[in-house]
Amino acid sequence: MAAHINRRDFLRLAGLGGVVFATGLGYTADAATSKGSKPEEFYWVQLSDTHWGFEGQPINPDAKGTLKKAVEEVNRLPHKPDFIVFTGDLTHTTDDPVERRKRMTEFRDIVAGLNVKTVKFMPGEHDAALDRGKAYREFFGALNYTFDHKGIHFIVLDNVSDPAAMLGDAQLEWLKTDLAKLNKDARIVVFTHRPLFDLYPQWDWATRDGAKAVELLTPFSNVTVFYGHIHQEHLQMTGHIAHHAAKSLIFPLPAPGSAPKRQPIPWSAAEPYKGLGFRSVEAAAEPASKYDITEYPVNRA
Repeated sequence: MAAHINRRDFLRLAGLGGVVFATGLGYTADAATSKGSKPEEFYWVQLSDTHWGFEGQPINPDAKGTLKKAVEEVNRLPHKPDFIVFTGDLTHTTDDPVERRKRMTEFRDIVAGLNVKTVKFMPGEHDAALDRGKAYREFFGALNYTFDHKGIHFIVLDNVSDPAAMLGDAQLEWLKTDLAKLNKDARIVVFTHRPLFDLYPQWDWATRDGAKAVELLTPFSNVTVFYGHIHQEHLQMTGHIAHHAAKSLIFPLPAPGSAPKRQPIPWSAAEPYKGLGFRSVEAAAEPASKYDITEYPVNRA
């Protein structure tokens, strides 16, 4: 008799990447939102920092092809994710508002090729800081919002449209009001672009009032944050809250403070696409829950 292989095991056997870490998130059987929805097993895919419009040479000579390859890779996953989320810097910054909208149009057209029904977006500072998100909203909608899916409450925060790299008092009040509707043992996932904590402020790797958001989230026992911006995998805890950074789809950046300047790591002809990738995040419906995070290369060709 053939052994039973569940979807999680199949993903691990597929040869597309390895589970690099998992965050334990305990919860009770009825812990969800105040609406009482029950946890179920599912997974989503996170892509980040595509920087469409970036001129590649010599940092990424395939700058116009990397995003398309990532779309192909996601479409080749053996099981379709429930949704996909892009955690900011969809496009590369430009002072020209016409060019900004052109890049957003091209980005939107490329990711329309994803064979997943639900795709969530959020801005990065490259998308939103120069016009406070005006063009971004025209193409992708709200800068911050919430949604619920299979027992998890998702919160999308905007820490980029304010050029001062702040959430702002109005958004913090909005977050406080939203959290007030939830049970303390609700399962909460937060998406941001910049880190909410002071990872390395000298490189703009921080949110000036991010500590206020973390303070609002801390009373809740099951909170995890996924963000982008730093173009690399990184895990940091603020108390019991885990903050996971994602790789970029355009170029990697050095570890915090490991280089004199925040400059892209050079492209390697011997190892093309090294340091680039996306991830799947699986939410298991078990009493001692874990989010299993699997990292995938951007191109297997």
